Parts: sequence; structure tokens; C-alpha cells
Amino acid sequence: MKFALYGLHRDSNATDPTTLVRRARAAEAAGFESLWAGDHILLPPGVDEAPRLETVTALTYLAAVTERVRLASGVFVLPQRQPVLLAKQLTSIDVLSGGRLMIGVGVGYIEAELTALGANLADRAARTDEYLAALRALWAAEQADFTGQFVTFAGTQRPLPAQPGGPPIIVGGMSGSALRRAVRHGNGWYGWQLTPAETAKALVDLRAAADKHGRPAELGELEITITPPGVLDLDTARSYADAGVHRLVVQPHDTEPDTMDRLIESVGDTLVGRT
Repeated sequence: MKFALYGLHRDSNATDPTTLVRRARAAEAAGFESLWAGDHILLPPGVDEAPRLETVTALTYLAAVTERVRLASGVFVLPQRQPVLLAKQLTSIDVLSGGRLMIGVGVGYIEAELTALGANLADRAARTDEYLAALRALWAAEQADFTGQFVTFAGTQRPLPAQPGGPPIIVGGMSGSALRRAVRHGNGWYGWQLTPAETAKALVDLRAAADKHGRPAELGELEITITPPGVLDLDTARSYADAGVHRLVVQPHDTEPDTMDRLIESVGDTLVGRT
């Protein structure tokens, strides 16, 4: 079992760079496998007013102040990102971090945010599928010639990512389309705030999606990542491992100043290396 930390892009970390750096290095020293940053650019009033850093910027900064820990988006709202620019940005992070980047993606759900960035609820799934294909094309060794409904391009981007074929792509979501997208195009699947029992049910659905849609052999085994809904202890972590989970992404459950620090310390002391 691998343990990851979510939330260094938001709350007090977003307004105090010294705190962000200290916690990132503490998590790395504690044995966390990866640091995850979410992606919301514009939220309507009352949805979530916590300060948060933009994801590409946050991951770039985290890459510069750490040495070994992996870095992940959890998750990019892909339809509201321009894929040619995003491919270049993610390649740059992957190269500068020495191949430590993972890319979580989802379709998004906040209409005001999608609309403000040129997408909408009606076309978000189609954009996500097309943008995934565009990213893969731009990260391939050969020249990228791509014609789609939303984006068309011809040319190359150099350098290529440090990881051959590009950073691993982790698809989030519980819908039938998300599960299809994960098994057909993802290196992994991400479930948000699922209990061990809910996770086991989701994995049954994932296997059914793989049987229905097929999984390309070159993608290998689908890596399963879950964010638990509550405080995590050793027995619960083992329940996730028994269900077939490869990574747990933990997050603080309040915004008190020392909660993130206590979470980093407790997971490092009681969970890392014990499941």
C-alpha cells in the first residue's frame, strides 16, 4: 500500500510559501509516496471559499522543493484545460522533476466554472475523451497530427516527457463513462471518499467495464487509488488493501492550523510501511 497526501495546494499552504515547503518536505521525509493537488479555478460563492493555488503552478513549486516524492493532480478538470498547452506544461514538470509526475483527470461538475473556461456540462465528457487522446499524441515520439471536434494540430513538442509515453494518467469518477475511460485509456482509477465496502463494489464495476470495453494490453494492470471518507487507521488501511487498493490519498478533515502537521506525522508513524 502506498500513501499519498492531498491538500498542500490549499488553505494556509496557499498563502504561506514557508508553510507549504515545510509540510511538503515533512511528508517526503515521513515516507509519503506522492503529493496530490486538486484543480478548481473558479468556484461560485458559497461552494468552497478556501484559498487554493492553481494546480500546474503548485505542482511545479512542489517539484522544485522536493527530491523523491511523486507529484499528482487530483484531479485536473480536463475539459476546461487547453490540451496542447497543458501537454507542454505537464511535460515541463515531468522533465524538471525527474519523471515524478502523475496526472489525475476528471470531467468536472460545476457548470459556472466549466462555462467560464469555454466548456459546458453537455460537452465535458466528449472533450475529456478527445483531450486525453491529444495528450497521448503529443507525448508520443513521432510527430503529432491530430484532428478532433474541439482541437486540431500538427507538429511536435520537445522535449518529450521524462517518462516514456508521458506521465501515468489516473481517471477519476464513478459513472459508466468514467469507468470506461479508466479501463480504456487510464493507467489508474481514482475513487473519491469511498469506504472499503464501496470500493469493493466499484472494483466489481471496473472489472465489468474492462470485460465490456476491453483493456489495451500495453496499459498493464489498472492501479487503484482511493481517498477515504474519514480518519484512517491501520485496520481500515488493511481493509482497503484487502479490497485491491494500491494507494490511499489522505486529507485533513478540518482547517485548524495544526491538523495537516498532525496528519503527516500520524500517517508516517502508524501507516507507512505497515500495510
